[in-house]
Amino acid sequence: MTDDWRRDRIGSALRAGNPTVLRKLEAGFAVIGDVQFLPGYSVLLVDDPAVQRLSELPKSKRLAFLSDMDKLGEAVERVCKRLDPAFLRVNLEILGNADPFLHVHVWPRFGWEPAELLGRPVWLYPRDRWRDERHALGPQHDVLREAIGEELDRLAC
Repeated sequence: MTDDWRRDRIGSALRAGNPTVLRKLEAGFAVIGDVQFLPGYSVLLVDDPAVQRLSELPKSKRLAFLSDMDKLGEAVERVCKRLDPAFLRVNLEILGNADPFLHVHVWPRFGWEPAELLGRPVWLYPRDRWRDERHALGPQHDVLREAIGEELDRLAC
């Protein structure tokens, strides 16, 4: 599979061609992150690539998107808590500085992180963590992907 989906993450998800999609939710797509130096890192993508800000959504869709964020955050929390006893919390971030479409970063945080970074934003991690192939999403994350997807299914009931 080529990386063409990376240039149009939402469009490729709408066409069922984005391999990172975990589940389609009410107002967006739950996807697993391209990098996994913090295992379980996920992203909620809005389901309309033209939407850049939360305020651009009609109130009902905005509330649905925020509800999807809550579900994905809870699913990541449950899975990470179960798989790693050093799990501490989940950070939810709507930033929108690098990608022009509305999305939420869901970062699990762990007690084994370097002390100087643990209480700080994930974005302060050294660039090599983001580019190191050892942390790239791959088949070694299939169990994690499946577990988060199953939690999303439970939370949908």
